[in-house]
Amino acid sequence: MLPIERRQRVIEIIQIDKRVLVSDLSKRFNVTEETIRRDLEKLEKEGLVTRTYGGAIINQHTNEDLPFVARSDQNLQTKQEIAQKALNYISDHDSLFVDSSSTCYELVKLLTEKQNITIITNSVKILNEINSDKLRIISTGGILRPHSFSLVGSIPQETVHKYNTDLAIISCKGIDKEKDITDSNEPDSELKKAMIYQAGKTMLLLDHTKFDNIAFVSFMSFKEIDYLVTDQKPTDEWIKYLHDQNVTVIY
Repeated sequence: MLPIERRQRVIEIIQIDKRVLVSDLSKRFNVTEETIRRDLEKLEKEGLVTRTYGGAIINQHTNEDLPFVARSDQNLQTKQEIAQKALNYISDHDSLFVDSSSTCYELVKLLTEKQNITIITNSVKILNEINSDKLRIISTGGILRPHSFSLVGSIPQETVHKYNTDLAIISCKGIDKEKDITDSNEPDSELKKAMIYQAGKTMLLLDHTKFDNIAFVSFMSFKEIDYLVTDQKPTDEWIKYLHDQNVTVIY
């Protein structure tokens, strides 16, 4: 197991148990206690945990990598409002990369109002539940990550690199002027990066609570975004900053 994968598993464990012990993690991952201490030190620097004597506890303010079912129930009306605003910037016959976020799922449900839309996605939720003659949906394939209802790994990376789309539509766990755009796990973040690279333009969907928040993985700079769609007007400072990055802000 790679260090980044081990740290992601530690995050998942601590989100459930709220605290971990170095000795327990050492046995679970078959590594030295010193290795676990270094992992916890890195997670603490990222603001995800607070180290304690013999272990660590979760930081309650952290943007947790919650299961899709839990995320989909949170702020549903807000996500639907964001989806409705984003819909206005999608045209008939567009081709889209769409990530596995719950906000993007709400947008895809509305795309049946358009004509001849092609969607390439790693979202199991979209693949299983969206069925319309107006949408051509292509699966990236890949390894199922049950926690997020997403397909990840080398196969979706290879699939994404076969296509050139009009737009990549993604979400994230937080944005910060110094740390840029961040998410909670490496596998989904890597695939989003591939989508962004292959798309003509990029649209970021996020609610107002994601501003000035930092999650585990920094995966994209603001200069890579064309549209940012949110539910409330950002602060004047944020609007100026995004304008300076040539980002169109929609709220």
